[in-house]
Amino acid sequence: MELEIKTPRWFLPYLEPKRYKGIKGGRGSGKSHTVGEALVEKMIMQPNCKMVCIREIQRSLKFSSKALIESKIQAFGVSHLFDITQNEIKRIGGEGIMIFQGMQDHTADSIKSLEGFDLAWVEEAQNLSHRSLQLLRPTIRKAGSEIWFTWNPDQETDAVDAFFNEAIANNADGFLLSHVNYDANPFLPDELLKEMEYDRRYNSSTFDHVWNGAYNIKSDAQVFNGKYCIEDFEPKSNWNGPYHGMDFGFAQDPTAVVRCWVYQNCLYVDRSFGKVGLELDDTAQFFLKDIPNLSQYTLRADSARPESISYLKRHGLPRIEGVKKWKGSVEDGIAHIKSYDKVVIHPDCEEIAKEFRLYSYKVDKHSGDILPEVLDENNHYIDALRYALNPLIQPSGSFKQAAFNLYR
Repeated sequence: MELEIKTPRWFLPYLEPKRYKGIKGGRGSGKSHTVGEALVEKMIMQPNCKMVCIREIQRSLKFSSKALIESKIQAFGVSHLFDITQNEIKRIGGEGIMIFQGMQDHTADSIKSLEGFDLAWVEEAQNLSHRSLQLLRPTIRKAGSEIWFTWNPDQETDAVDAFFNEAIANNADGFLLSHVNYDANPFLPDELLKEMEYDRRYNSSTFDHVWNGAYNIKSDAQVFNGKYCIEDFEPKSNWNGPYHGMDFGFAQDPTAVVRCWVYQNCLYVDRSFGKVGLELDDTAQFFLKDIPNLSQYTLRADSARPESISYLKRHGLPRIEGVKKWKGSVEDGIAHIKSYDKVVIHPDCEEIAKEFRLYSYKVDKHSGDILPEVLDENNHYIDALRYALNPLIQPSGSFKQAAFNLYR
């Protein structure tokens, strides 16, 4: 059979054998899609090829690269060559197989099961620990085997960056590394291009890290640095809540809704939805699709939009109300969120997870000092979260310094 795969020019060197292949860069570069296509092609051409797709933490296949691989198989029209089961993908007509695993689930003994594999792909490799890298490298030992890494850089000291940076600096054999961004992706969707232009204009302080793959050198300035984690969970009947909050959008900002819970001094966020350019007439039905019982609960929204609140109260969200505000309410809201032992964000809530990572204090351009003032960006879902928690937030006296100092 003939299969035509459109490949970006930067990927051509990766068609040749190398022991270690690394691809890093910013959002929109197409790294994962390109590698996913290459792995499907390899399984078609080599029916006995065995592959493992790895993440540092993989709590379920829902958050693995399995869905991406399946979509590529369907797009290429080669489903008849594969047996796709719940946990793995097998090559019909050969011994080839693709499995999906988390490195944290392995010990030095259990990982030996991968010794006969031809290729390992580590996705989101910036999260790979030094321990996991040390376990993986000698395990994939078959003659001609390869280990591929794709990642969005975070810190220069991360295991994968330190590994490749040292190898490239010493001109080590068997290494191939490319840094690719959105401008190297000939298949970049228009929607993603618009997001990039928006961040370039309005989120300049984080643009290089998110879109150009620069190291995140401002981690100390992150408002919620070290206070949150991404974990799968199901709310329990004895949890307090749910609490719902809404932040109204404008022409270029999303209208956002967040649902959260509180239990044993931990804050849990299990819903965050939004849309840029959402018309007021469509707002209620848009959010009711994602949270069907939203109309039965109190929904707290920005009181600066009383006319919008009045409209939604009469058109699908009868229990919406404006929140109380006071001087320093933003800082007090931040301090309240930081007062929890931890904030747990469900993996489905990608929007608010992104904001928790990027929401930052101002940094003095000349001295590099972190200032007790929060940048007014990357905060639409966080504002909705503050509104949801509004009745629980206590006003403080010296609000600005208190918010800055708490858990610093």
